[in-house]
Amino acid sequence: MIFRAPATSANLGPGFDCAAVALDLWNELEVTEGDGDGVAVEGEGAGELPGDDTNLAVRAYGLLADPAGKRFRFTNRIPLERGLGSSAAAIALGLVAARPDLPAEELLAAGLALERHADNLAAALVGGVTLTWQGRVVRIADTLPLTPVAIVPRERTSTEASRRTLPATVSHADAAANAAHAALLAAGAAAGDAELFAAGLDDRLHEPYRPSAALEAVKTDLPPGARGATLSGSGPSVIVWADDAEACARDLEGRFPEHDVLVLDVSPTGAL
Repeated sequence: MIFRAPATSANLGPGFDCAAVALDLWNELEVTEGDGDGVAVEGEGAGELPGDDTNLAVRAYGLLADPAGKRFRFTNRIPLERGLGSSAAAIALGLVAARPDLPAEELLAAGLALERHADNLAAALVGGVTLTWQGRVVRIADTLPLTPVAIVPRERTSTEASRRTLPATVSHADAAANAAHAALLAAGAAAGDAELFAAGLDDRLHEPYRPSAALEAVKTDLPPGARGATLSGSGPSVIVWADDAEACARDLEGRFPEHDVLVLDVSPTGAL
């Protein structure tokens, strides 16, 4: 059988560690019976990701079923270590391939043994715009009123190294601002209201402590057709939120010729 899991953009605006969105960029896994074990990787990570049972997706599969005697063939399109949820997609693929009958929250609970950031994994499992808290997940919208345009640098970022740059505490002013923006963001997503969603994009919990030249440049001078921008996950990718994605992408391609610029859609479905 063939299974698919989407890219994600987590830490969505002020939704640090709780809000994420699934993106229409997919990794695939074909699982077949074989005389012996085998793992093959094509596309992103080919020649780099493990070709044995230490592969992250195979480890996720092993949390719920025995991978012995199975062959795993991956076709990867999500760039590695760019803040677009490649690890969450791998885990989601393994979980769904092992037990496609399980509810999302049970898959999420199992997957947290390998992925500590529930927001990323939740969006990969259920699609759309998701919120996670205390092991629970809810999809608050199937899509968004603005289109995500991704700026994807060639360099990579380690999530754990990036997380170490975050302060242990923040001011009451920053916490209050983030609470207000998170409420606006969620209201805009749920209502499909571009004005509310754009008003809620600002973050003071993690983006100021994860320097991004691309994010700063875009926020300082928004491209035509853009309404705001967010760091994707822990970076380095940046998501520019646009109501005219084509005009926005053309401008970004001219400004960032060394980066990839991808016009994406929000995926209303998760791993399947």
